[in-house]
Amino acid sequence: MFDTIAPRYDLVNRIMTFGLDRRWRRTAVASLHLEPRSRVLDVACGTGDLCRDLLAAGYQPVGVDMSMGMLSHSRVDVAMIQTDALELPLSPTSFDGAVSGFALRNFVALGPVFAELGRVIRPGGRVALLDVSAPSNPILRAGHSAYFGHVVPRIGAAFSDRDAYRYLPKSVAYLPSGDQMLDQLRQAGFESVDRRLLSGGVTQLITGTRSGAVP
Repeated sequence: MFDTIAPRYDLVNRIMTFGLDRRWRRTAVASLHLEPRSRVLDVACGTGDLCRDLLAAGYQPVGVDMSMGMLSHSRVDVAMIQTDALELPLSPTSFDGAVSGFALRNFVALGPVFAELGRVIRPGGRVALLDVSAPSNPILRAGHSAYFGHVVPRIGAAFSDRDAYRYLPKSVAYLPSGDQMLDQLRQAGFESVDRRLLSGGVTQLITGTRSGAVP
């Protein structure tokens, strides 16, 4: 599915979020609070939007994704690897941080994903993980549901693939609750975990620090 929508993935993201996805990604990168030239892993990097923001912030990004179609449409000059996020071909504690943009809901289970991040991130390293959410306000929630359930699939059909953009809005249902995700991140070896809602609650940002002494 992601191979199919790769050619216009960035365009559709801009249209259906009114360009807010750029702001959300910059917020995620800013929340890392790492030293310049830190090595940061972009999990499920897609076409490299987050990698571009990481570069602009002075970091050294490496992207990983299972979709070769997505990787082939990257327009950013950084290292990218086609691989499974559950079996990263990376050495333990070899990264200073990790980010992910709207990919968590596509995993069958998040515990193993967080455990793998805990393996490759050094003690004191940071994660900043973006994904969709639903506003707590009943009125905003109803509008959000109507927009993503009915308007987004029409945008996808006009510019890309209708079936894919029927799935993507509904995939938020596959996410555990915010508290569950924070607990799973703690179990994977992270501390100071936090969940921040963005843009009225349509997006969530999960952050945490890898526990243990900084080498």
